[in-house]
Amino acid sequence: MTVDAETAFVRKYIDFLKQLNLYLNHFPRHEKYALCQSIRQDAYNVFDLMVEGQKRYYKKTSLSNMDVQFEQLKAKILLAYHLGYFEFKDGKTDEKNPTTMSEKRFAVLSRIADELGRMIGGWIKKVKEENQW
Repeated sequence: MTVDAETAFVRKYIDFLKQLNLYLNHFPRHEKYALCQSIRQDAYNVFDLMVEGQKRYYKKTSLSNMDVQFEQLKAKILLAYHLGYFEFKDGKTDEKNPTTMSEKRFAVLSRIADELGRMIGGWIKKVKEENQW
C-alpha cells in the first residue's frame, strides 16, 4: 500500500469511526457497557492494528490480526442491527420511523465497512506480492 493509499485508508477509517460512534451513542442504555462498548473497542483495536501494520517491516501478523478484528467488528454491527439497536435515538426507540432509520444507519455503516474491507484485502494482497508475507 502506498503512502497515499495508506492516508486514504486512515481518513476513510476515521470517517467510519466518527459515524459509528455517533450511532453507538444512541444505543439503548442497557447496552452502553456491553455490545456498544465491545463494538467501540473492536473499532479502536482495528485502528491500532492499522497503525502497527504501517510501521512494521514484517506485516503478516499485524495485517492478519487487523483482518480478523475487522470481521469481528462487522459481525457485531450486524448483531446490533438484528437486535434493533439502530432504531434508538438518545437511548429510546424513535417513534416516527424506527425501521427506516435503522436500515439507513446500517446501510451507511455497511457501505463504508465494505469499502474498508476491500482496502484491507488490497493491502494484504500487495504485501503478499512484495514477499513480506
